[in-house]
Amino acid sequence: MLENFEGRHRNLLEIFETRAAEMDEVLAPHAVLNKTRRCLIGAYFLNEYSFEASALFNPSIVRHPDQTGAPDNGCRFILSLRAVGEGHISSLTFRSGTISADGRVAVDPTARLASVPKVQSRTPGSNGDNVEVDFGPGDDISERVIFPITDSQANGIEDARFVEFNDEARKTFYATYTAYNGRAIRSELLETTDFRSFRMKPLGGAAARNKGMALFPRKIDGRYAMIARQDNENLFLIYSDDLYTWDGGQSILQPEYPWEFVQIGTCGSPIELDDCWLLLTHGVGAVRKYSIGAVLLDKKDPSKVLARSREPLVGPEPTEREGYVPNVVYTCGALRHRDQIILPYAVSDTFSNFATIKIAALMQAITS
Repeated sequence: MLENFEGRHRNLLEIFETRAAEMDEVLAPHAVLNKTRRCLIGAYFLNEYSFEASALFNPSIVRHPDQTGAPDNGCRFILSLRAVGEGHISSLTFRSGTISADGRVAVDPTARLASVPKVQSRTPGSNGDNVEVDFGPGDDISERVIFPITDSQANGIEDARFVEFNDEARKTFYATYTAYNGRAIRSELLETTDFRSFRMKPLGGAAARNKGMALFPRKIDGRYAMIARQDNENLFLIYSDDLYTWDGGQSILQPEYPWEFVQIGTCGSPIELDDCWLLLTHGVGAVRKYSIGAVLLDKKDPSKVLARSREPLVGPEPTEREGYVPNVVYTCGALRHRDQIILPYAVSDTFSNFATIKIAALMQAITS
């Protein structure tokens, strides 16, 4: 067994023993088993899973919490992605990289192996299980895979929209994501400060029953705020006092142009510019064609729409329209870097790419 699989995994005997330990109740009636037999039993009740085998898409980007080694006037970043493997099960995976002063993007090489976190706690809540997980200190960021844990996530952790949230000099990275159990969806919230330890908690309230919620990077008038789609078609501005319960909401954006007639949704958290909020959106048009557009919201009152793009900023190119889901470009979050927007985006739910644009040029494209 070791000759077959040891080169494909780290600490293989430990993995086998961990699986055997999970089965102690089943093994209890049997004679005491030695270490070798326990490991062999653990191996028989395991299977390998290629978590990125089918697709790697819908990226989101934030600044790395550790900027050690960042380029001069540049930064390090963490990219989250939705990975899909056998059975169309989605998990959350990561990459790291750098952005130079002039906006050039470089993604760090990925590790050869992958790792899943240890579940440190799992407690029932009013809306479902609250989970805390932790990766080993030696795991590379590109090794870390958050695979479905709870019943609500059984068929996927989908489309995480990460944002660096600032609250009284305290920085926390939050991500809203869709938990899918094969029949129903719901919005949940992931929280971390270091991308090594994570907390996952369901969101409550009528406004959290759909997908695509995107959290503002700071409070608005002392309250948490999100842009969300509650009715499968339009975008709403919603508020919460505790971050976890979301009710009500005000409709602020409806489909208007042909490329977004079917529905509109968020493409990540609003980005704070000097004079307004930049909200990237996706629009669904004829033949389920997904494109990316943008909206400017008032800085003090985000319910006020200042301008919106009449044409998409990014759309499926004819040479890149085939894939796991054709005719789609999509992102779960961009990043402001100096005078540019760094936009990671997925192509046909198959692979991901980057685009950059000067903020001044973007503003002109939206307002012209």
